[in-house]
Amino acid sequence: MAGKLVLCRHGQSQWNLENRFTGWMDVDLTTKGQEEALDAGSQIQGANLTFDIAYTSLLKRATKTLSIILEEMNLTWIPVIKCWELNERHYGALQGLYKAEVAKEYGEDQVKIWRRSYDIPPPMMAEDDTSHPRFDSKYDGIDELPGSESLKDTLARVKPYWQDKILPDLLGNKDVLVVAHGNSLRSLVKIIDNISDEEIVNLNIPTGIPLLYEFNENLNPTSKSFLGDEETIKKATEKVAQQGSIKK
Repeated sequence: MAGKLVLCRHGQSQWNLENRFTGWMDVDLTTKGQEEALDAGSQIQGANLTFDIAYTSLLKRATKTLSIILEEMNLTWIPVIKCWELNERHYGALQGLYKAEVAKEYGEDQVKIWRRSYDIPPPMMAEDDTSHPRFDSKYDGIDELPGSESLKDTLARVKPYWQDKILPDLLGNKDVLVVAHGNSLRSLVKIIDNISDEEIVNLNIPTGIPLLYEFNENLNPTSKSFLGDEETIKKATEKVAQQGSIKK
């Protein structure tokens, strides 16, 4: 048997609360986001799950969520791997802008394309923009840092990391926790579930709600389920889908 996999999007960040495009901007958790992370740890523990290793991005909203989950589960001792490949997709020149205001200017259809289409990236961030990742020491030594990404671009960096790092752990019967972001996790779900480029547009992942996968020995998923209250999960998912609308 292969190991179990839990994917969890970070808890609510300050810019989630403000409905702003975040991307690679290193925004912290809100108090609610910390509570979501605590609840995620409680839900995972309540499902009698444990982990041998955890993966996360380099962005504090994900690393802090992971830390809170592991603290809640008394698993702070397990190995934690932090990697830029699991960062959120880079939202280019949209980063920092309010989604509702962008929707007013460009229309909700265009915002949905930028947020949810598979292969259309947002407008490029200027190379001399001080918030460009090439000016951030976290990314020293990394070639070809993005100034904007589509989901297809995000998947192009997530997939090799999945194949080279996470997949061998699962095949080695390790139980794995991945705490990352809406689009890096959408990329993983697309790979695991073999979702088409067209169908992935409609996939929304809410903050702070763990998603459990179980696999057979060939790493084909045998079950998939969000952990938690069904109504809460439904409302949280719908809220993500509505973020690109003109009315907040």
